[in-house]
Amino acid sequence: MRLENKTAIVTGAGSGFGAGIAAKLAREGAAVIVCDVNAEDGNRVVGKITAAGGRALFDGADVTRADAVQAMVDRAVAEFGGLDILVNNAGVSHHRKPMLDVTEAELDRILAVNVKGLFHTANAAIPAMRANDQSSVIVNIASTGAVRPRPGLTWYNATKGAVTTLTKSMAIELANYRIRVNAVNPVAGDTPLLATFMGEDTPENREAFRQSVPLGRLSTPEDVASAVLYLASDEAALVTGVCLEVDGGRCI
Repeated sequence: MRLENKTAIVTGAGSGFGAGIAAKLAREGAAVIVCDVNAEDGNRVVGKITAAGGRALFDGADVTRADAVQAMVDRAVAEFGGLDILVNNAGVSHHRKPMLDVTEAELDRILAVNVKGLFHTANAAIPAMRANDQSSVIVNIASTGAVRPRPGLTWYNATKGAVTTLTKSMAIELANYRIRVNAVNPVAGDTPLLATFMGEDTPENREAFRQSVPLGRLSTPEDVASAVLYLASDEAALVTGVCLEVDGGRCI
């Protein structure tokens, strides 16, 4: 197993990409903290992992709260002996609409989760990772919206652009501590956020979106989880500062 004796935190792991990532890391031997503000969803993911023979614990930390994130990292260290992998997957969006129709409250929310959440996880996780006697990994889940932004999601796209820039800057700053930092840019998938991205979830809108992807389909949690697994594993030991597009060619 590629992640044997590793400990991972996956935020936003109660559904969608996060649930797929948590399950994949656990199957490869990692002990996983499943972080989500929805306790029912998070515990369901933990139940599936443990039923399959993996190790996982649920934590309800809200990534917009520094104290909750610090407590989660402290718990990971106490329960599993350290922290090796952090996957910043938690994210929200405003509904697809003209940029001038997005309210300040909506903007504050997506900034708090998509950008400031990474500030809190970095402040809590990096000291724990620096205490390791081996290299550690941070994987940020960004979006194709950071690379090929489309109308209607302007402020969401901006937060994901911040994530990709942050990823590269963190990679340089943390290299001396043997902490690799990479990002994954998924094309939209069949997750709870899909309706938000499309404005209205209809068969017609889904088909139009699929038509915009050269390989002809949306992403799946397995697609994203496989990319995260590679970046988190020793197979990517010389890979840092990379923003990997998992998009079926949409960004070309």
